[in-house]
Amino acid sequence: MIIVTGAAGFIGSCWIRRLNDAGYTDVVAVDDFNRADKERNLTGKRIRQRIHREAFLSWLDAHRREVDAVFHLGARTDTAEKDPAIFEVLNLRYSQQLWQRCADYQLPFYYASSAATYGAGERGYSDDHDLIPYLRPLNPYGQSKQDFDVWLLQHAPQADIPWAGFKFFNVYGPNEYHKGRMASVMFHTARQIKSTGAMRLFRSHRPDFRDGEQSRDFIYVKDVTEVLLFFLEKRPPNAIYNLGTGQARTFLDLAHNTFRAMDAQVNIAFIDTPEDIRDTYQYFTQADMTKLRRLAGYTAPFYSLEEGIEDYVRGYLREERIW
Repeated sequence: MIIVTGAAGFIGSCWIRRLNDAGYTDVVAVDDFNRADKERNLTGKRIRQRIHREAFLSWLDAHRREVDAVFHLGARTDTAEKDPAIFEVLNLRYSQQLWQRCADYQLPFYYASSAATYGAGERGYSDDHDLIPYLRPLNPYGQSKQDFDVWLLQHAPQADIPWAGFKFFNVYGPNEYHKGRMASVMFHTARQIKSTGAMRLFRSHRPDFRDGEQSRDFIYVKDVTEVLLFFLEKRPPNAIYNLGTGQARTFLDLAHNTFRAMDAQVNIAFIDTPEDIRDTYQYFTQADMTKLRRLAGYTAPFYSLEEGIEDYVRGYLREERIW
């Protein structure tokens, strides 16, 4: 039995699809299941049982002998939320309680961290464990992920279980229709092109970046699920790993490729970055993928930005299909 928290969300529901496609159907889905717009993410997926997030820890106490692995992908992910207490409860304390159970019950534990932990990138984007405690996130969401990473590295040596954390960079792909403002730029670009024929990108508010040349490491969600499957089946060395492509691309690259996939003429305008996120906006991210490639031994290629956008737009976004 494989546990997936955040099961009705973006990455969680895609991970269940990949598990099903690989023949894993004994899956327990954990979420709060209170949003109708997320319900369609689970349509057609083979799931043994649904457990509400608040009941899950007690359920795990009672069913621990049936569990083969836990994938903890659920979290509060709103980077514009300013209340640290919300993240402390949902992202830190809950994750600590789940880790402790997995350590006590000898259950493999895999969890979602975030590239938001790198903040403005002053210390680079290396996932070296010695550097992690010195990272300085720019918002409470990133800080909550940082706090758990640091806490886990302090407690992991006492636990004899397979585990890994994944610092997800900018993940995009199907099943993010419910995310609203927090959905990927690809999603918003396609929506805007479909409704207006144009796309608005955030203007740069830094002199060292031209408008549209803010860059991120964009990774297609199908690549994320391939890495998760690799860890489930191969059990590489325990560590916190970056999970991006290792290649930063500009938002202009993204926009041009989305217009191409939509068979539309390029029409781009720039707007001010909203003031509530302007001070915490990352202008550049690029994952150092050395550890995943060399230590874990993951050798499969990643989708290029062009390939990922083509698959996402033509296969899913045009008709708003789920995966």
